Amino acid sequence: MGGLAVLAKQAGHTVTGCDANVYPPMSTQLEEQGIGLTEGFGLEQLDQNPDIFVIGNVVARGKQALMEEILNRGLPYISGPQWLFENVLRDKWVLAVAGTHGKTTTSSMLAWILEDCGLEPGYLIGGVPMNFGVSARLTDSPFFVIEADEYDTAFFDKRSKFVHYHPRTVVLNNLEFDHADIFPDLAAIETQFHHLVRTVPANGLIVANGGDANILRALGRGCWSPVEYFGKSGGGAGAGWKAKVANVDAFDVTLDDRPIGRVGWSLQGEHNRMNALAAIAAARHAGVPAKDGIAALGRFINVKRRMEVRGEVGAGADKITVYDDFAHHPTAIATTLEGLRAKMGASGRILAVLEPRSNTMKLGVMKDLLPASLALADAVFCYSGGIDWDVAGAMAPLGAKATTEADLASLIERIATQARPGDRILVMSNGGFGGIHEKLLARLSARVPA
Repeated sequence: MGGLAVLAKQAGHTVTGCDANVYPPMSTQLEEQGIGLTEGFGLEQLDQNPDIFVIGNVVARGKQALMEEILNRGLPYISGPQWLFENVLRDKWVLAVAGTHGKTTTSSMLAWILEDCGLEPGYLIGGVPMNFGVSARLTDSPFFVIEADEYDTAFFDKRSKFVHYHPRTVVLNNLEFDHADIFPDLAAIETQFHHLVRTVPANGLIVANGGDANILRALGRGCWSPVEYFGKSGGGAGAGWKAKVANVDAFDVTLDDRPIGRVGWSLQGEHNRMNALAAIAAARHAGVPAKDGIAALGRFINVKRRMEVRGEVGAGADKITVYDDFAHHPTAIATTLEGLRAKMGASGRILAVLEPRSNTMKLGVMKDLLPASLALADAVFCYSGGIDWDVAGAMAPLGAKATTEADLASLIERIATQARPGDRILVMSNGGFGGIHEKLLARLSARVPA
């Protein structure tokens, strides 16, 4: 919704917004864009007499006085995705990136490829791509890249957001169970993905993860568009797009077993190589030769809160590095740790710090999967504040290497006490985590000589 506000302002509208507990980087972005942000959902905002209220899916019936009064007075309102389609996407070539994991990174890669190759795309991404510095942009280009989320649209529209976007090019990265607060099971999410597939025209393109059985099953329910597979060949449909590691900072790209080029970059992990293949394939559908997409990725910087270095304490081989990552699902946690371990090699320790903050995590649906997802960490620190299920019990399979604290200050003290020179501290949360990064860096600095 913050990115949507940016697009609306760039389109010439006067925009204000309200929300609860907004944190960086979105709060910072709104301030930099000159968009007024009001804390909470008070009735005084009606005094601004807006032409329309654009409603995000955090708003629910009976919980915000502002929404109740909008309904009581019969004031005009619309969902964010519907407003976006009617005012921005209707006449665009939409390139949509969907999947349980990797949407933000892949969307950022795709937008950057188009930008680097001179196509000046508009975009709306659920994070801040560091190549651009802002999460949304409106341009005169016919191309628009969007992170296509399967979460529901609004309290009055329970369809997934992505069915509103009418894309010509679609990336299907992967499909797992998530969003347990709105979906009863994996089959319900798969149905929404199938609905997305139904909206792609016959002259469009679906770029699909050929190694994901759930994606293949969704496509098997009916597909009326060409499909290019990446990772593995789906359903015997040819070799597709593949990546082969060349060295720690490079991988080779092939299409139907033909060499295409080599990506040289600083990102790590199989998940990022798959994201890159999907972005290269989607950009090619928009007219960018694959070799140019490969070259552009060599200049890709990544996204804020995706293995972002928040600070270092000490110097040389003894410095302690604090990372910030958005990982909020066991698969994402495991993938992030695998990438960091690959970057570090066998030497050095990883201290994983986790806040189970997403709605699915808070429900405890995936608590039994957490220990295995954290196995590559040398020590695990889990924040249990505000969680109703037994966090310490869930972490028990990790034995002595797991620490659970309900008080943030106590958690920071435990981390700082156990940290050693050369450690990497990986903080994982999809929220602000109480400003833990700055507080932890300050505490570490207090115990490390200059």
